[in-house]
Amino acid sequence: MGLVIIGGIKSIGATTSRLVPAMAAVYITACLVVILANLPNVPAAFGTIIDGAFSPEGVAGGVLGVMIVGFQRAAFSNEAGLGSAPIAHSAVKTRRPVSEGFVAMFEPFVDTVIICTMTALAIIIAGAPSLQAGIDQVQAGEGAPDGVILTSDAFATVIPWFPVVLAIAVVLFAFSTLITWFYYGLKAWEFLFGRSRLSDNIFRGIYLFFTIAGCVLTFSEVIAFADAALFVCGFVNLLGVYMLLPVIKREMKEYLADRKSGKLHLLGAEPSGSTAARPQV
Repeated sequence: MGLVIIGGIKSIGATTSRLVPAMAAVYITACLVVILANLPNVPAAFGTIIDGAFSPEGVAGGVLGVMIVGFQRAAFSNEAGLGSAPIAHSAVKTRRPVSEGFVAMFEPFVDTVIICTMTALAIIIAGAPSLQAGIDQVQAGEGAPDGVILTSDAFATVIPWFPVVLAIAVVLFAFSTLITWFYYGLKAWEFLFGRSRLSDNIFRGIYLFFTIAGCVLTFSEVIAFADAALFVCGFVNLLGVYMLLPVIKREMKEYLADRKSGKLHLLGAEPSGSTAARPQV
């Protein structure tokens, strides 16, 4: 990370940005292979998920607590509502910000609803020994098992060599996430303290310190700190969204009206023979 954000080695970041989409495609393909190999067990797997969620034992066990844990892990999965993703989306050139909002809404659906459901199905229908061990661990109140190990063991039941590929994919995902959050943090830092070489280097030092701290702390400590930090981000961001609701409603109504009337494509076109830049909506 130091080589990338201090040394300015852009090739590592550029290579990661190319490999991560490829790894995501490989991961989805592996999920499909496991699911298709156990296709007759898919209905029973959905039944297991629904029964575990809505059974009397599950409800009595604390619906609110389960929902809180779900919100926490969803925040790690797709960052929806945290205010971080808009930093990346704001770099897009568009005359209608609402259109980019639809893109942003589609991402959590793909990430959490589709890919996470595929992962859950793969783990349940594969029935690796670590799955039952994880269930026993949760029932004994010893915390949740390692999700990467559960997924790796599930894939290994059909593709014995895939745990190696999954390990590489996890490393690439983690490394690219570090680069992405450095960009987010740097932009927030520059907003607060201005942009200068000294100021940026101070943030780089702070970021690398916490990167090292995250490696030496226990997993539970890292998760607890991240949950607290993300809660603060979500609280502040959603408060801002609530205050902007009138603006959002007005923009949405105008966008949908233009889309329905067929004017949307005309609004994005420059006047014939004009080279002047039009003001963005």
